[in-house]
Amino acid sequence: MRALVITGPGRAEVKDVEPPVAAPGQVVVDVERVGVCGTDVELFTGEMSYLHSGDARYPLRPGHEWCGVVTALGEGVDPGWLGRRVTGDTQLGCRRCGLCRDGLHHVCPDRAEIGIRKNFPGGLAERLAVPAWALHALPETIDATTGALVEPGGNALRAVRGAAAGPGDRLLVLGTGTIGLLVALLARARGTEVHLLGRDEPTLGLARDLGFAGVWTRASLPSLPWHAVVDASNAADLPALAFDLVRPGGRVVCIGLAGSPSRIDTRDLAFKDVTAVGVLGGSAGLAGTIEAYADGSVDARPLVAATVGLDDVAGVLAGRRPAGAGPGPKIHIDPRR
Repeated sequence: MRALVITGPGRAEVKDVEPPVAAPGQVVVDVERVGVCGTDVELFTGEMSYLHSGDARYPLRPGHEWCGVVTALGEGVDPGWLGRRVTGDTQLGCRRCGLCRDGLHHVCPDRAEIGIRKNFPGGLAERLAVPAWALHALPETIDATTGALVEPGGNALRAVRGAAAGPGDRLLVLGTGTIGLLVALLARARGTEVHLLGRDEPTLGLARDLGFAGVWTRASLPSLPWHAVVDASNAADLPALAFDLVRPGGRVVCIGLAGSPSRIDTRDLAFKDVTAVGVLGGSAGLAGTIEAYADGSVDARPLVAATVGLDDVAGVLAGRRPAGAGPGPKIHIDPRR
């Protein structure tokens, strides 16, 4: 089968590789759609921390935002999975340690991550092998585009839950990329008053098109009491801004990761009695995201700017936008093209 392989920093190509076989407890999925994520870009550039810690190494096969149809079952797998459209958890814990037993498999020290950690082959390929326990079935109302947006949506939903902002509360989201916009959409569906902060005016158009009136730059941001602030950016200075802006007794959620260390003054945290929440991975948010997409309360499809084939992935990873791409931040891949 054809698969995208990153062979070294700045080097990626489509190769013919052996197709996966479903081991006991696994299924094989024919991949329909895959989202390209900032993590995939960091694996391509060589900046990803796992490459330096030894948790990942070249060559590697990326792709963790995927959906597809189950076409083969390993021994012991429920036959009801066959023919189902599915997506799956990226974080594959050992299922033996105390963290896994406590439902924290996404931070298991021995975990694999599909397309990212321990070189578990990812979804930028025609087929993908996945443990059946990690699967999430997708209802018929969710198409391939939406199905590949479940994984980033799970991350965003966990951030929304961490913010604990409900009807009547005011939430500020720092960043207008995929995660920031998904946080905004999911929070608005809960009745929260949502505002977004972007880098500059050109980055704010899609947020306004999605119906958000409170869309600001740092120069135009009004002085309002923010019940919660979610940092969904990759800027090292914005976590400190989040703690500065949130009202006393509020909550700050950190889901964005900067390329260099972020610095905060813990006196701001203590004197304002602020709750800080970190989010790694979408595991606990996948089911809730599927529900929000399926019932129509959130339509994430406008975030997808273009869908291209495997041969175009290397260019996307290098920062080239496909011809005719729309305003959305997300590029999808159809491995069958």
